[in-house]
Amino acid sequence: MKKKFSATNKDKKDWSDFTKQIASVFDKDSIFFHKNKKVNKVRKLDLHGFTLDEANRKVKKFIIDSYEKGFKKILVITGKGLRSKVYEDPYRSKKMSVLKYSVPEYLKNDEDLCYKIRNISRANLNEGGNGAIYIYLK
Repeated sequence: MKKKFSATNKDKKDWSDFTKQIASVFDKDSIFFHKNKKVNKVRKLDLHGFTLDEANRKVKKFIIDSYEKGFKKILVITGKGLRSKVYEDPYRSKKMSVLKYSVPEYLKNDEDLCYKIRNISRANLNEGGNGAIYIYLK
């Protein structure tokens, strides 16, 4: 079998010189990450302990602030509603008063936010699973 390319002595010398000075080589990936750190970073908001009205106001302000600062992905932790006091009141909807159901519904119906939000999805298990949502911003 014939080799397609064999390195010359000059190529070997150039490679050797290059590897000896590897620390002085410019790292273009660090500049890319620095320019896009808001794209790659996930802001978080925890809504545990808030009432429905407080949570909606807080999440709206958080989304607008994140959008203006250039973030593309945010995490909103709503909780799973397991300790919600809603279950004790027979006159309140058990699902729509729990933040994990009502916050996404609020976001879908708010006219100011619909132009800023690209997508809403359930968070990964390690970041909250059923008790958290990712909001992808435009």
